[in-house]
Amino acid sequence: MANINTAGVDPTKMGVGRAIAVLTSGGDAQGMNAAVRATVRVGLYTGAKVFFVHEGYQGLVDGGDHIRPATWESVSMMLQLGGTVIGSARCKDFQTREGRLKAAFNLVKLGVTNLCVIGGDGSLTGANIFRTEWSDLLKDLISKGKITKEEAKTSSHLNIVGMVGSIDNDFCGTDMTIGTDSALHRIIEVVDSITTTAQSHQRAFILEVMGRHCGYLALVTALACGADWVFIPEMPPDDGWEDHLCRRLTETRKAGSRLNVIIVAEGAINKEGKPITCDQLKDLVTKRLGYDTRATTLGHVQRGGTPSAFDRVLGSRMGVEAVMALLEATPETPACVVSLSGNQAVRLPLMECVQVTKETKDAMNEGRFDDAVKLRGRYVWKYHTFFNNWNTYKLLAHVRPPETKSNINVAILNVGAPCAGMNAAVRAAVRIGIIQGHNMLAVHDGFEGLAEEKIEPITWNTVGDWTGKGGSELGTKRVLPGKYMEEISLNIAKYNIHALVIIGGFEAFSGALEMVQGRGKYEELCIPMVIIPATVSNNVPGSDFSIGADTALNTITTTCDRIKQSAAGTKRRVFIIETMGGYCGYLATVAGLSAGADAAYIYEERFGIRDLEVTNNSNVMRITDITQIKHLSTNMSCRNENCNSNYTTDFIFNLYSEEGKGVFDCRKNVLGHMQQGGTPTPFDRNFATKMGAKAVLWLTEKLKECYRHGRIFANTLDSACVLGMRKRGLVLQPLAELKEETDFEHRIPKNQWWLKLRPIMKILAKYQISLDTSEHALMEHVISKKPPVHMTLTK
Repeated sequence: MANINTAGVDPTKMGVGRAIAVLTSGGDAQGMNAAVRATVRVGLYTGAKVFFVHEGYQGLVDGGDHIRPATWESVSMMLQLGGTVIGSARCKDFQTREGRLKAAFNLVKLGVTNLCVIGGDGSLTGANIFRTEWSDLLKDLISKGKITKEEAKTSSHLNIVGMVGSIDNDFCGTDMTIGTDSALHRIIEVVDSITTTAQSHQRAFILEVMGRHCGYLALVTALACGADWVFIPEMPPDDGWEDHLCRRLTETRKAGSRLNVIIVAEGAINKEGKPITCDQLKDLVTKRLGYDTRATTLGHVQRGGTPSAFDRVLGSRMGVEAVMALLEATPETPACVVSLSGNQAVRLPLMECVQVTKETKDAMNEGRFDDAVKLRGRYVWKYHTFFNNWNTYKLLAHVRPPETKSNINVAILNVGAPCAGMNAAVRAAVRIGIIQGHNMLAVHDGFEGLAEEKIEPITWNTVGDWTGKGGSELGTKRVLPGKYMEEISLNIAKYNIHALVIIGGFEAFSGALEMVQGRGKYEELCIPMVIIPATVSNNVPGSDFSIGADTALNTITTTCDRIKQSAAGTKRRVFIIETMGGYCGYLATVAGLSAGADAAYIYEERFGIRDLEVTNNSNVMRITDITQIKHLSTNMSCRNENCNSNYTTDFIFNLYSEEGKGVFDCRKNVLGHMQQGGTPTPFDRNFATKMGAKAVLWLTEKLKECYRHGRIFANTLDSACVLGMRKRGLVLQPLAELKEETDFEHRIPKNQWWLKLRPIMKILAKYQISLDTSEHALMEHVISKKPPVHMTLTK
């Protein structure tokens, strides 16, 4: 998190006497409004003046009514809107020095010396040029008599901070740009719909998605839907790809599939640099194979619609970081981009990011496609997400299982409550296991099924269409293994199981601990085990995220949007939304941030009757203050199901209903098990796929270490691990270590990263509080041979 209180400075006074302008430029992207909203509200929170620049750089050049003061209320009800409310335009005038001179004049006259630009690499490059020329532009304005020397002195330096808004995710230096996740939602919605009709008629479908220079959308879509083939600009297919493609489609049909799906990025090319188009592929499949084939170009539907929960939270976090970066900047500070690395917000030099982005395009133009794929990552010294996605896709879709077997049996089971994404993890684990030569076994109904011999082989084709299925195809139960330990050990021996993949929530974690503790009595339990966190509650120690949590979060956010819409015409209505999570307040907190809730009540942060009295639309209003409540439009609070045994949802509902008689209405919504259902989001599909693949690859290496005297024997601490995402990557942590970090009574980790998001949520809801000042964002570098030294930056 950004340092909001540097050297003891009151954070609400950091921006006093300063002015910030925010604009959106280039192509629009869902989530831009969340970034604008956060920039405005945090800017006002610090005491700064904030201005909207309408119509991007064109508005900056034209000035006048295009640059208007922003107020707290002016960004209300915009969080759930797609596109950009303040408008965007591609501006030729700003590309000329004369246009930039006009823009400088307009900013100087308003006293604006801090500019926040939300756009792609072209927009951010233009901002850096503007900053570089600033001193000379001021001199010209003085010489022409348009500004005084005093005005020039007051505006002597221009601070620039960028946020990358682009659905293509084509900007090097960030894992995810604003809008990418929402675009994937649109694409997957279409793919899921097309899949049903394709299966009905045994058709082949070819889908073109956006990505003129970057294949990220196409690649992740292919991973998320299990496509038969994907064409991306960074990786043209080898010569003879037409034969390979047709052979692949034929094999899929022979294996029992009723459809084929091919994903094409709009910028896909062959080795000679010639375009590969939907129509070309349609003709190929139709003429060679005789399949009934359809081609669909998704176009601008990918840019439209409501932003996903991820993009709202991303935009909000980036907006907060952008304001802090502007207010902390000095004349020596380079223009920076606020970026996302793993689960952390970081600041990166703008022109370094632009340079690497340009190098990627140059590599593609010169035919150095391997280099282009590697440059698509976070940093040139790290293991790249794009490269990782590409290799994972090739493993799962294009590699034939080896003829020689490893004679290793790996069992997979789901434990705990079902959640979306479990099946995607199983599919990836099964297919990677088969590629490694292992025999894969499915265990139905969790630990109970392991005890009752509900074990059977599972094949490559069995899991073919599991990526997009919700729930648990294997079946799952909350039963722990303790009382079945003898039966489980006998069945492990009977089926000669050498390793376990346990996919589930806190029960999976607790059950695996019991299995490890049972090793002293039952030698059969001395086998490697890996736990993949999968639960909507996001409460498994060892991982910042659990599979299924993103799907649940989007379900809650969508429901909150509809509730706010239903109340828009009614006015003066208070809503209480109860979310799942057990004692973990992740869903309530992050859903509150993504839906724009006024409060989120959770177990981890104690609250009392006075907190319930406060109407958080205005921190000084009380629910009983009738003169104030009349101005209330809609108030919405999220409540975690176990946040307080006395202040229940019914209690709060009855309190508000009684106190609000004749003034405002109160409604309650208990969302219940709908949070566990539905098809998994693109994030959960992709996350689960990578987790399942990495889990089995780790087990394969661990089995080699544990093979002694002709058998597997694993009893070291690191032979039973949780695979989780921590800050910037996937890590494996021994269960024994995580045991010390766990509150078993309340089934939550003792330290939870997302608690750092609560001050952001509160400030955006107009609480008068201070943000966490214990962690400070340092400028990092994209062009580096080794990792930079930095402090933690989790929000």
